[in-house]
Amino acid sequence: MDSGSNISDLVVIGGGINGTGIALDAAGRGLNVLLCEQGDLASATSSNSSKLIHGGLRYLEHYDFRLVRESLAEREVLLHKAPHLIKPMRFRIPHRPHLRPAWMIQLGLFLYDHLSKRVTLKSSSGIKFGRYSPLLPHIKRGFEYSDGWVDDSRLVVLNAVAARQKGADIRTQTRCINIKRFNRLWHITLENVNTGDTEKVRARALVNAAGPWVSSLYQDAMQKKAPKQVRLIKGSHIVVPRIHTEEEAYLLQNKDGRVVFLIPFEDKFTLIGTTDIEYKEDPSNVVISQLEIDYILGISNEHFKHQLTAADVCWAFSGVRPLLDDESDSPQAVTRDYTFEVEAPAGMAPILSVFGGKLTTYRKLSELAVDDLVEYFEHAGPAWTMQSTLPGGDFKDQASLQAQLNSNYPWLPIELCARYVRSYGTLIYQILRDAKVLTDLGQHFGAGLYALEVNYLVTHEWACNVDDILWRRSKLGLFLSTTEKANLADYLQTRT
Repeated sequence: MDSGSNISDLVVIGGGINGTGIALDAAGRGLNVLLCEQGDLASATSSNSSKLIHGGLRYLEHYDFRLVRESLAEREVLLHKAPHLIKPMRFRIPHRPHLRPAWMIQLGLFLYDHLSKRVTLKSSSGIKFGRYSPLLPHIKRGFEYSDGWVDDSRLVVLNAVAARQKGADIRTQTRCINIKRFNRLWHITLENVNTGDTEKVRARALVNAAGPWVSSLYQDAMQKKAPKQVRLIKGSHIVVPRIHTEEEAYLLQNKDGRVVFLIPFEDKFTLIGTTDIEYKEDPSNVVISQLEIDYILGISNEHFKHQLTAADVCWAFSGVRPLLDDESDSPQAVTRDYTFEVEAPAGMAPILSVFGGKLTTYRKLSELAVDDLVEYFEHAGPAWTMQSTLPGGDFKDQASLQAQLNSNYPWLPIELCARYVRSYGTLIYQILRDAKVLTDLGQHFGAGLYALEVNYLVTHEWACNVDDILWRRSKLGLFLSTTEKANLADYLQTRT
């Protein structure tokens, strides 16, 4: 192989969960990795999920047993890998016998409990709803089971941070505009989307983890037909003021066979979704429709005493899930499984493309993808990510870390301390450093966002603008006023 120092072992295209996961796995095995992302990290599908680390209970109805088993196993791995970003959560299923009989739900929950070894989470059980239940009075019984909640976009960002710690070069706001293969090397042209400047890089292997753009990248940058196609499925969510005070989330059944999650969100809100709609347009322009809002509100109102209207919606978001086109009749039946397409003619540089996948299985997907590539790199080390923690995850539990943080910084407001723990884990000590009083955190933009944190996000986490900080590095956009957001934008402008 060419030993030129300006040649990467691996270029990864796509800064979502799969791209950053692959970059981290490969860098940790000793490969020289460059990752390019046309926007911000997690700026598309990976920040617009239902925020769940779950086995996929409803996938059992489509006989995706392999995927559910792998997802349940990865659920355990990720709970220990990122205890700041991921937490156990109990889910309640109100029983509606005209939709699914009790025996069917019980069978599904039995499989869910036993398809993979369960160490951290409680098993499923039946439940009766009393007079103080937030559900409508005619819903008397149901079921409970365990899964996990995750800050999806921060999971992506911390995979990128970890990859950089292992030596990877992470380039955001960088579009891949041309790809050509010359024997054992890829020649790739990258464009800075802000300046228009271009750069040519070379790599011994290429990973296409472009998510919704995985197939179109072939046509746009390589001028060839993609080996597989993805089916774009739009999923939308709404956020409303919290409609009940319980810690548990709900899985709501609907007469169309779908289910909708209703999840406590950012302490004061409830997240409700998702939809499943075929999407044929540009993935960059996906937005929720009024029909979707009405659909989600209708399902909630069929279950809960607290009745919602469109006026209650504080925020809504949509994402496009790039699922492998398995020719299923309905969007909800399309498999959430993944596959790789490896093209490596004899004596030529390989390309691996990722089709499909889900948030929960990203680590395993990444490990298997790099497994497929290491045969081209004699110096590559073994798989390693199962036992490792993500940056900031080296602590016992959130309660003990928060107590330690309160002890070290007794002047920190309790709510702010709690957010720091669940966003940064032990990384918060890199942000606070020698701060002695609240004013040491610098300018306050509102809702506990101070200049010291903003500076850290810009310097260490690739944040460039207001949306990067308020919607992907945090969800403080729910709390800041228009004026406060403008003040943050002005501050960021002074840093450039």
